[in-house]
Amino acid sequence: MADVSTEDLKKLREMTSAGMMDCKKALAEVGGDIEKAAEALRKKGLIKAVKRMDRDTAVGRVFSYIHAGGSIGVLSQLNCETDFVAKNDDFETLGKDVAMQIAAANPLALTAEELPKEELDREEAVYREQLAKEGKNEATIEKIIPGKMKKYASEVCLMEQAYIKDPKMTMQDLVKQYIAKFGENITVARFSRYQVG
Repeated sequence: MADVSTEDLKKLREMTSAGMMDCKKALAEVGGDIEKAAEALRKKGLIKAVKRMDRDTAVGRVFSYIHAGGSIGVLSQLNCETDFVAKNDDFETLGKDVAMQIAAANPLALTAEELPKEELDREEAVYREQLAKEGKNEATIEKIIPGKMKKYASEVCLMEQAYIKDPKMTMQDLVKQYIAKFGENITVARFSRYQVG
């Protein structure tokens, strides 16, 4: 194990908000490389976050966002496990980011499971018709449809959408980062989006 400098330890803690011993161990394991240590801590945090995702979230807050001179408005409810997290500034940042995402991306549902069956059936019928017009046979269409439906869900389901501030991650990934940061489960409970006209 490599020696860890106090300066590197401090820098890594500021970057990740991880505990002192976790930072020290991560730096030692990667030979003092701060970037690699930060990535290792993030991965470790996300693994822990996934384990926390089945815990109850009975506390939370409602967030609002008004955009474009008052022509779009959003109310969203974020839930967590404790009052301590609900009152935290970082939880508020997440709440505002979620509401801004809803304003910008106009999702129809939280997840694909919540999309109405009629909506999914209608979308699938459109894809089937398009593929048939392209001359694809039935067997090929059956192979293509699942991918098309997954792409559709990534466009209209909030938790599967690309995050507007960082399109490399989904909204689910963003929430998982906060779960890892707080050490407790966080869920987007519901939302409403209003648009003039």
